Amino acid sequence: MRVHKERFSAPEYLLFTAVTFGIFCFCVCTGSVSIPLKDTLSLIRDAVCGVIGSWIDHTESVLPEGTTASILLAVRLPRVLCTALTGAALSLAGAAMQGLLKNPLADGSTLGVSSGAALGAVCAIAFGITFPALPFAGTMVTAVLFAFLSLLLILGLAYRLDHSLSTDTIILIGVVFSMFVSSLMSIVITFAADRVQHITFWTMGSLQGKGYPDVLVLLGALVFFGGVIFLHSRELNAFAMGEENAGHIGVNVRRVRLVLLIAVSGLIGVCVSVGGTIGFVGLVTPHMLRMLTGPNHRRLLPASLFGGACFLMLADLAARTLLNPRELNVGIVTSLAGAVVFILIFYRARRRG
Repeated sequence: MRVHKERFSAPEYLLFTAVTFGIFCFCVCTGSVSIPLKDTLSLIRDAVCGVIGSWIDHTESVLPEGTTASILLAVRLPRVLCTALTGAALSLAGAAMQGLLKNPLADGSTLGVSSGAALGAVCAIAFGITFPALPFAGTMVTAVLFAFLSLLLILGLAYRLDHSLSTDTIILIGVVFSMFVSSLMSIVITFAADRVQHITFWTMGSLQGKGYPDVLVLLGALVFFGGVIFLHSRELNAFAMGEENAGHIGVNVRRVRLVLLIAVSGLIGVCVSVGGTIGFVGLVTPHMLRMLTGPNHRRLLPASLFGGACFLMLADLAARTLLNPRELNVGIVTSLAGAVVFILIFYRARRRG
């Protein structure tokens, strides 16, 4: 029987970082226009030095010029950064949700939380919902709010039907809820005929055309909500023994559950508001990594962070290059891969049951 250490060591973290950075560089260099690694690193260094110099001297930043520099710095780099942060956030949210519910099939897409967040974002896009203090954040706020309400509704219905919150019940409620939300989205689109194409493309999941403001939003959400999840890694380990046992060893079950649900909903809502519905990332990555790291969330959570970033970067690269010059939505690629893994996981779970 394999015994896992309590935490990752510094060399292991260094290995994760090196692999993630290698995949990041490969994705930035590769595309419809390939850019050598040496030129890529040189352009990024010059751009960073130019921005830092402008902050110090209070002058306009001097960025590298040219077609290659424009492709790299204005298009590809922010997109890959958004992809990495989105993958890390979705994978971290999936790992936390699986630990909280003691369910290896729990994920924003399988439970319908992503669909709920998408409904909120579609309503904001269709009806132009904004907030006076944050006019740019209407889509994000509604997506986060709808994600949280959807999660509460799904778990509430599942508990009413089955107090044990079994896998089959939760998945069934999630599927039904997703179908219901899909119908509501169709109704909303009916009243927003002038934005049908934009909404349809967005619901398929894509990080095309994302910029540095989106990078900052995703990074802020990952640091804040992800930090909350990391701070509760011990509590997630306690939940593996059951909520009653967790309460006996001093865990405030109700408070921890609410905090983690808010953090998970926040991560999913922000990711959906930026990149649309990108399914199965939070299902595939944590489940695969759990086989390598074990169930200890002090190891699983950081592994999911790095693994989700790598998985979605490679999926987005496949979406960009497989049918070149056409481009697939990354949500299509993740759904194809996730559907196969979902069937395998469900089959194994049923055999063990």
